[in-house]
Amino acid sequence: MNNKIVEELCTLHTNLSKEDIQRIKEVVTNLPLIADLNKANVFVDCPTKEGKHAIVVAEAAPTTTKSVYIKPVVGKFAYEAFEPSVFFSLRTGKPMFLNRAVTQEGKKVDQSVVPIKGAGNRVIGTLIMEKDISDQLQHQQKMEALSEATETLSEILIGMTENRPIIPEVIEDSLFFLDQEGKILYCNPAAANLIQEIGEEEWQIGNQLVHYFPSIEEILDDPEELLVEEIMILNQVFQVKKIKLGQLNQSNGTFVICKNITELREKERELIVKSVAIREIHHRVKNNLQTVASLLRLQMRRGLPEESKVHFVESLNRITSIASVYEIILSNSSVDDVDIYSLIEKIGNMLVFEAEHENKKISITYSGPPHLLIKSNKAVSVALVINELIQNCVKHAFKTRAEGKIEVLFEQQGDEIKVQVIDNGEGYSPKAKSSLGLEIVSMMIEHDLSGHFLIERAESGTIASVRFPINRELIQT
Repeated sequence: MNNKIVEELCTLHTNLSKEDIQRIKEVVTNLPLIADLNKANVFVDCPTKEGKHAIVVAEAAPTTTKSVYIKPVVGKFAYEAFEPSVFFSLRTGKPMFLNRAVTQEGKKVDQSVVPIKGAGNRVIGTLIMEKDISDQLQHQQKMEALSEATETLSEILIGMTENRPIIPEVIEDSLFFLDQEGKILYCNPAAANLIQEIGEEEWQIGNQLVHYFPSIEEILDDPEELLVEEIMILNQVFQVKKIKLGQLNQSNGTFVICKNITELREKERELIVKSVAIREIHHRVKNNLQTVASLLRLQMRRGLPEESKVHFVESLNRITSIASVYEIILSNSSVDDVDIYSLIEKIGNMLVFEAEHENKKISITYSGPPHLLIKSNKAVSVALVINELIQNCVKHAFKTRAEGKIEVLFEQQGDEIKVQVIDNGEGYSPKAKSSLGLEIVSMMIEHDLSGHFLIERAESGTIASVRFPINRELIQT
């Protein structure tokens, strides 16, 4: 097995890292043994850069039985339309066993797929095993007869016999069946309507398909038996699938299926435009918040009454905490989701760093699951709550001490998220006058997050706990 080819294909067609490619090469080393043991053809497919297709980077044919394939397929693309199990495994990380698929050479096989995972449990490819099931098919004799004559093929597959079509006449996609020379032997009503739309009212069976649609010529001339391409017809986007039927080097005809995906592509374009607009809004909100924060800092540097300074600092921290939400959104690929761990860590580190300027040594630790995402509108409320709780610790828990420790714990408990801020300071006194910060926490938790807030004295210090429900806007990845 040539690992150099594997590396070249992965580098050219995928976004895999060097570590991922090394992992793929380790799997590829064992392909011949796997093929012989299972008496099946085995392959390794990796997702392409665009994510729409996969590419075969390695293969092995068994020496213990007849190979399903005649020609090598390394370097060829795999399409979801023909190998759905491969793309299901790539997306979900789950295996699929004994599913029907169509090979690169148009043969029906039983296909089993298991994901290949790299660092962080990411799916970086799939290991595929294919066994020929042609002997098990009930219509094998019909398929052999179809290879002898194009007329017989069209009658049985298209179902012209007794005027009872096997392929439904009501199918929305435009379907053509062509002979070896590209002439139309059959088309369904949708296909006939498509031809008439280009102004060919007097068209007829037996004409070349490329006569009506010149842009399809390149697809028909391509030697690949299975091909999926997008082309423009009548200023609209069509997905064209080509399925060439035949055995060995003998062609028995070609199916061409045209599906109008203009609306789909337009919606995708609109979604991209909206995503860009949302990110631009987030960017402007972040900039505006940073501008307000800068104005507050400027005022503080110009001098403030001592009794006003603490209020400016608290307001500045609240504004900065909200800005952190939008900084996190803009730093990742998500349009409107915020990672709770990153948000809490960013706010906590900022507040503890400011405490160092007051000659206090406060350490802070965080504990919770990564990749717990929440929508930005909820994240703003969570950011303010976390800011007030940690700021309360920094401000009140260590008044008579130069050192202290703060722990921030969060976890998912059933249908709720629980966050605890624990300090080893002087301890909370229920008789103490309620602060503006704790009032903000209560208001945000009860009204914005529909949750509960509790603060109580611990054996050593204070525990502040908040709970809020998981709803449709909160996502666990």
